[in-house]
Amino acid sequence: MAHSGAETPSIAYKVFTFEDNKKNTPESLCVSIPEVLDPQYGMYVWPCAVVLAQFLWTRREELRGKTLLELGAGVSLPGVVAARCGASVILSDSAETPRCLENCRRSCEANGLGHVTVLGLTWGEVSPDLVLLPKLDVILGSDVFYEPQDFEDVLLTVAFLLRKNPSAQFWTTYQERSADWSIEVLLQRWGLTCVDVVWKPSAPMKLSWLDPRCPETRASS
Repeated sequence: MAHSGAETPSIAYKVFTFEDNKKNTPESLCVSIPEVLDPQYGMYVWPCAVVLAQFLWTRREELRGKTLLELGAGVSLPGVVAARCGASVILSDSAETPRCLENCRRSCEANGLGHVTVLGLTWGEVSPDLVLLPKLDVILGSDVFYEPQDFEDVLLTVAFLLRKNPSAQFWTTYQERSADWSIEVLLQRWGLTCVDVVWKPSAPMKLSWLDPRCPETRASS
């Protein structure tokens, strides 16, 4: 059901805590991510976003001062973590999904990231905003290979950005949903290669969630 301009979306906040206890001085990071009751994919935290965010947390020292773009950001967990770790981050989602872009901004607001830019970038379209992006070091995409009909549009956008930024890398996490789905042929078509990263988080991530309508109630896992 479409939201009217007068409706207030139903929002619940998930709080993710990332920890590193291996150093002499333990470090931790807590971020708050709003989820909206909405049929659009980009309104929820998907497992691949959590994995990519954990990966970014373990490489946080490398991220400081780097410029990152998150494609299909949705609720923007990876991008928010990168920004909180000192990276300059641009969040993007489809220009055709304004509610997802609104939720990107909501995620920034919840984490004190008013300086983060949010752009409408539609996969497969070489728009003025895409062309005018600053020099990038890393492109992020969590679960952007979700619908097979979008695979080539995603890779077109990634290939364009990597050719414009030859020293950049595309870091992506995905869930294998069908043995019949593959991007290998498309990678060859766009002159791209990929490397699987075998990685295990050094510490478990903690999750709690809070309903702002009842702030004294919090659950954890």
